Amino acid sequence: MSTRFTEGAAAYDKNGRSYTVEEVDGGMVYCIASNGVESEFPEESLMNEVEWTTRSDGRRDGAYARIKQSRAYHPAVVGVSISAAEKMLKHGENLFPGLLDFIAFSTAARVLRESHEEELVARLSIIKCREVFDSVPPEVRVSCLAKVLGVAPEKLAGGADLGDNLLRAMIEKGIDAAAFDEFQDRPRK
Repeated sequence: MSTRFTEGAAAYDKNGRSYTVEEVDGGMVYCIASNGVESEFPEESLMNEVEWTTRSDGRRDGAYARIKQSRAYHPAVVGVSISAAEKMLKHGENLFPGLLDFIAFSTAARVLRESHEEELVARLSIIKCREVFDSVPPEVRVSCLAKVLGVAPEKLAGGADLGDNLLRAMIEKGIDAAAFDEFQDRPRK
């Protein structure tokens, strides 16, 4: 019996497709894909979870540079003052602790999905996503927040002077509450 693959464990091919191991016999690994298609591979052509994570760490670390260089972090922001943007970001984070972490992570995940690197999303570091987010000017950060909320950046930045209840309602209307709640349970690593 193979020590690299156990029944029910994840196995990855060279392209990063994930399979669930059903059986290992005679150097062959019998797997099932998430869509239900059964496949068999020679054991040496697959990687287990540890091998895949080790292999893809370099790609994941390089992903943060690609995220920072993406269009999401270089929009043409017009009509948003730096002071209004800073005030909005601070006010939003005070009303919804973890909001800016969520926006940073959501923006990074969107960039990876758009560049067909969805397999890296599950292993994104919230801390590193936030570092990328915090490294850009406040008006760009407000633009990222506005994109997630589905509002114009200048209207969102103008909301910095709204009272707590109006701003809370504005954010609650645009944010995916289920995704935000699920994100709050994610370990901050």
